[in-house]
Amino acid sequence: MTLLFIRAFFLLISAFVGSYLGSINNQVILGAWFGAAAGLVLILLELSLRRVSVRGLSSMVFGLLLGMVMAKLIADIMLLLPLGESMQSIMRAVLTIVFSYLGAVMALRGKDEFSVIIPYVRFRRQELSEQVIILDTSAIIDGRVWDIYKTNFITGRLVVPRFVLQELQNLADSNDELKRQRGRRGVEILRNMQKDAALDVRIHEDDISGITEVDAKLVRLAKIMEARIFTTDYNLSRIAAIQGVVTINVQDLLNAIKPSIFIGEEMDVRLVKEGKEPDQGLAYTEDGTMIVVAGGRSLVGKKVRVMVTSILPTQGGRIIFTKLAT
Repeated sequence: MTLLFIRAFFLLISAFVGSYLGSINNQVILGAWFGAAAGLVLILLELSLRRVSVRGLSSMVFGLLLGMVMAKLIADIMLLLPLGESMQSIMRAVLTIVFSYLGAVMALRGKDEFSVIIPYVRFRRQELSEQVIILDTSAIIDGRVWDIYKTNFITGRLVVPRFVLQELQNLADSNDELKRQRGRRGVEILRNMQKDAALDVRIHEDDISGITEVDAKLVRLAKIMEARIFTTDYNLSRIAAIQGVVTINVQDLLNAIKPSIFIGEEMDVRLVKEGKEPDQGLAYTEDGTMIVVAGGRSLVGKKVRVMVTSILPTQGGRIIFTKLAT
């Protein structure tokens, strides 16, 4: 409603100015029509620019200013050449147009990089100093980031990119029942995290142009913002590490806080099911670590004392191999 009022008021002002200018030549009505038409053209232009983001516009302005400065410097250098005054004026105009165009185009193409320079990114500068943590889709669905953050093991601003939110929405709308449940769980967890006053969760609206894969966008955005990525995706952690981006993987954190177990150590476990190999039984520690007990198949359901024979590290944690203690 406010925008409609402003546009209507602008049309009236344009018509009034046009009538005033037309009165100079005794063409008041014609001038008013021309003024109103000019105002309408500007309003239509404003409507067509509705999808232009503030960051894109500010990047273009920065590029224009840079191009004009470069044109001015080169034009001043050309004053030293024995050119006529008319030629110098033409060259100055040509240089201004060319460098302004190149500056604007280059700024728009590299607006992600310009975003840490232009004044609009004062908000992002704060993020950089506050140790931004970008959440990926797997971390949101997992949900443990909420509890970990509240323990103060990690600090900083939690940022959810718009493309990650879109991926969650796509999962929630999927025809696959499992994917749909995961997506809805992630959306619900994110909504509850935003309601928690102890958490600082922000939605990052800007997309990364020229990249289609979500993981690649995450790594690119983390490099631009000098942020870390919170994830449970092992492959994303490795890809990010190759490109110099720090990741916080929940599974790595869990592995780090698991109690130390040494070869030859004895422990009491309860066998819960049979293993894949003949005569094997399986047990689990409180943190979910699998314990393989040689000779334990016939003792499933019972509590036995075992001795650790070896420990196998895996991507998902570790597997402890044991035998029955004598």
